[in-house]
Amino acid sequence: MIRDLLLVALGGAVGSVLRYLLSGINTTFPWGTFAVNILGSLLIGLLVGLVSKGILSPEMKLLMVTGFCGGFTTFSTFANESFGMMKAGDVLQMALYVGASVIIGILAAWCGMALSEK
Repeated sequence: MIRDLLLVALGGAVGSVLRYLLSGINTTFPWGTFAVNILGSLLIGLLVGLVSKGILSPEMKLLMVTGFCGGFTTFSTFANESFGMMKAGDVLQMALYVGASVIIGILAAWCGMALSEK
C-alpha cells in the first residue's frame, strides 16, 4: 500500500510541475490549460490501452495514469477559467472553450487508445 501511494505521489508531483510549466502562458485564452488537458487525454488513452493489453504493469498504471495524468491535467482550473469567462461576459468564448475542451479531449483519448492498438 505504501509503495502504491509513493508511485501515485511521484507521478502526481512530476505531472503537476509539468502542468505548472506549460500552463504559465499568459494570453486572453487559456491555451496552457487547454493544451495540458488535451495532451493528458491523449496520454491517458494511450496508457490505459497499453495497460489493458498487459504491456504496462499495474504499478506503471498507478505511476503514470493515476499519478502523472492526474497531476498533469486539471479540471478545477478549466472550470475556474470557464467561470471567469462567463463572469466577464465572454459567453461565446466560454462556450467555445468548454465545447472544444470536451470534444477534442474525448477525441484525443480515443486517438491514444487507437495508438495503443498498433
